[in-house]
Amino acid sequence: MSGGDAELILIAGALLAVAIGAALVADRVRVPGLLLFLGLGMLAGSDGIGGVGFDDAELARTLGTIGLVLILFEGGLTAGWQEIRPVLGAAVGLATAGTFLTAMVTGLAAIVIFDLGTLQGLILGAAVAATDSAAIFAVLRDSRIKRRLARTLEGESGMNDPVALLLVVGFGDWIADPSYGAVDMIALFAVKLSLGAAFGLALGWLARRAIARVKLPTQGLYPVATVATAALSYGVAESLGGSGFLAVYVAALVLGGGSLPARSTVVAFHQGLGWLAQIGLFFVLGLLVFPSELGSIAGKALLLSAVLIVVARPLGTVLVTAPLRFGLREQAILSWAGLRGAIPIWLATFPVVAGVAEANLIFDVVFFVVVTSTLVQGATIEPFARRLGVTSTEPALPEPVADVAMMRELGGELISWRAHEGDAAAGLLVRELGLPREALVHLIVRDGRAVAPRGSTKVEPGDELHLFVQEPQRGDVESLTRRWREGPLGEPAPLLLPLRGAPQVFSVRPRGELEDPASPIEIDGVGVRAHLRSRRDQAGALVALADGRFAVTGENQIATGGRRALADWCARRAARPNISQAERSWWQEAIGALLAHG
Repeated sequence: MSGGDAELILIAGALLAVAIGAALVADRVRVPGLLLFLGLGMLAGSDGIGGVGFDDAELARTLGTIGLVLILFEGGLTAGWQEIRPVLGAAVGLATAGTFLTAMVTGLAAIVIFDLGTLQGLILGAAVAATDSAAIFAVLRDSRIKRRLARTLEGESGMNDPVALLLVVGFGDWIADPSYGAVDMIALFAVKLSLGAAFGLALGWLARRAIARVKLPTQGLYPVATVATAALSYGVAESLGGSGFLAVYVAALVLGGGSLPARSTVVAFHQGLGWLAQIGLFFVLGLLVFPSELGSIAGKALLLSAVLIVVARPLGTVLVTAPLRFGLREQAILSWAGLRGAIPIWLATFPVVAGVAEANLIFDVVFFVVVTSTLVQGATIEPFARRLGVTSTEPALPEPVADVAMMRELGGELISWRAHEGDAAAGLLVRELGLPREALVHLIVRDGRAVAPRGSTKVEPGDELHLFVQEPQRGDVESLTRRWREGPLGEPAPLLLPLRGAPQVFSVRPRGELEDPASPIEIDGVGVRAHLRSRRDQAGALVALADGRFAVTGENQIATGGRRALADWCARRAARPNISQAERSWWQEAIGALLAHG
């Protein structure tokens, strides 16, 4: 490898490391990390200490398109259809009518403030009207805003990017062709959005079915399949006249709302990919900015930011959400939390590439508006929400219930096993699977639905069993799952006891030298014929001995004798008043097993 390649990789690694540090700093000071990422790009640019000359707006737009596809897909995947569906009306309303109203009001203000042409001003207004999913998710991650409001903001940010893009492109086409007009834009909106939604639903459903049905050789291939879904959704929709970005987001919602194999692996992969896309996108857009040119527009850009924050966004929010039973306080936080990010800056590259008059001014103003509005709003969302009384005790965006890496840190493992036709375990009850007390079936996925397992739940062919097991027992459980394929398993048949010429003497003694009370091989020199039950609250078992007697083993003592005498002893143990429910359940289980072998 050449020295130049090594230096390039070194620089990329150093930038990523600095970006991670910036994200940590931003999280501590409660400022969206995108500001620091943009700052890094500006520092590295021609006006900064890096001195990197970069003015290729077309390349930045292409890279931004790729980054936005990844960011939107990650947002839809982590949210899922079930979370967005209850707030779908509000999210769609804000993403469409709300974005349009915000764009119009801000655009008209830009025309007056900067003395722009009508269509140039409306392009500027459309660019800053889009909220940013990455910025909003970063703020909501540690927020306590009520779940309904958080999901509304999240859904809006995923669906308003295509609307803002169509406005920017439509006004640009209008400038290039004066015969193009409002009717053409309305037709463009109708076709693009309807086809984008349809392709997203169809491709998301197909991908969900395919990924759930096809068992890939390794979990590492599932993220590859979901990345392919994102690329196909965008490419197919755009190639056939639809909105690729809307298709990507809708497909991710559908995929995230279904049964997804290796979900934790897939979600973690896309979250990392989303962060990488954000860092790269913000950095490249920061390179495009020349800070020396911002001073001349600072005062007017601040005024436009105020119009956007105080007038345009609240007006659009109130008009859209008033019929949807949102109170004034809820409308206030929805207005204030509409954060801008890299998306408006990326949209501002379109007029630059198209050669629109005053395109560079539009780009600089959009950049300034994004930075100022995000700095003001991003740092104050949480305290403002608390003051309004629209927070709760629950996090706005819930964390996953279980994480594989965290389970391993705590000494546990998650294992999945799928039952097939003809397996020895198919048709058995969960309690008959022979799991040790350090393991349990905590979830069964059946026909794409989650089933909460009980001991009486029957294992059916096609079921996917998710097991929690403590690390030391992982090997034993994996060996057991192999027997679930081949057998023998299940409830042992009633024992044929050997004939005895003398009564079976009942006795209770200390455990003594018995090494493993959970799985004894012999007791007092008499071999164990069958292991009938395992105790779960401590090491212990109920076994049948080769001489016809039964035995109950525990950590402290062993009881042996005939079936009836041992059952009576277990009943006396269960009747004691000061024992735990787990111990009482064990004695009752042992009694039932002994009487069943009568």
